[in-house]
Amino acid sequence: MTKFNDTLLRAARGEKIDHTPAWYMRQAGRSQPEYLKIKEKYSLEEITHQPELCAYVTKLPVDQYNVDAAILYKDIVTPLPGIGIDVKIKAGVGPVISNPIRTVQDVYNLGELSPEDDIPFVLETIKILTKEQLNVPLIGFAGAPFTLASYMIEGGPSKSYNLTKSFMVSEPEAWFALMDKLADMTITYITAQVNAGARAIQIFDSWVGALNVSDYRIFIKPVMTHIFTELRKLNVPLITFGVGASHLANEWHDLPVDVVGLDWRLSIKEAGERGLTKPLQGNLDPSLLLADWNIIEERAKVIIEQGVEHGNHIFNLGHGVFPDVKPATLKKLTEFIHEYSAQLRK
Repeated sequence: MTKFNDTLLRAARGEKIDHTPAWYMRQAGRSQPEYLKIKEKYSLEEITHQPELCAYVTKLPVDQYNVDAAILYKDIVTPLPGIGIDVKIKAGVGPVISNPIRTVQDVYNLGELSPEDDIPFVLETIKILTKEQLNVPLIGFAGAPFTLASYMIEGGPSKSYNLTKSFMVSEPEAWFALMDKLADMTITYITAQVNAGARAIQIFDSWVGALNVSDYRIFIKPVMTHIFTELRKLNVPLITFGVGASHLANEWHDLPVDVVGLDWRLSIKEAGERGLTKPLQGNLDPSLLLADWNIIEERAKVIIEQGVEHGNHIFNLGHGVFPDVKPATLKKLTEFIHEYSAQLRK
């Protein structure tokens, strides 16, 4: 195996780096021809339940794009069946839950996650990758309580989160009990991933941007502080990320995290001007990956320059790769990020 590339880990810890590391959310699968061929035969759930196959899908972008990290191929709802949530991932829809949370008793009826019993396939995939295959860090991940709760309460994806937000403010006992339950599950889940070999962790609070700052501070920030405080004991870099949540960036910066992930709505420069001093991750708009290369390069240049000026920066997209993106574009972008940032960091 070639020398281990720890650039992302050093960037996340604020240490000296020779180039800006890069990885892309949803880099595993989505637009890769090899993956699309696998998907003709297997669903997402079927792939994640076959460790050898899941490891192959996870490693593909590392081999093809030369990125500085792998991100485990799975869905954020993967641990929910372990606590008693009946969830199915429907093609073209997303996670659909047949027993949504409606009352405080529904919350009390939830069980506890036992990783070795409930998600052994996830742990085995991690072990295969980290013990045998990867020369870059594997990023493990989990969904944050608000985002998971939104699926559990709405019964599936939502554009408005009306049921979730009304439940949050009108059923505070049930809400905070649910937050505690999901915090315990997340801590257990992430701990198992790290013990299996994950070297960094990202918590996706994908949909928390639906809340204002005041509600975030009351209903979400305490549980996130608790989760990250516990996860710090694992001694791996911790990254937080959400979409459409620039107004919460300073709240995230207050959390005991190492890296704040940004989507494309808030530039690296603006984040620094707001007082964010921790390493930042982001944040090319993934839609731009369909543009001509000169436009992609021009936009990437600005992000790389601002990242170098900020200090430590991990290049990523402002959200996930989508199916129309050409793998060759991501390979070329990674090469450009590495070369251009190395020039600036000399």
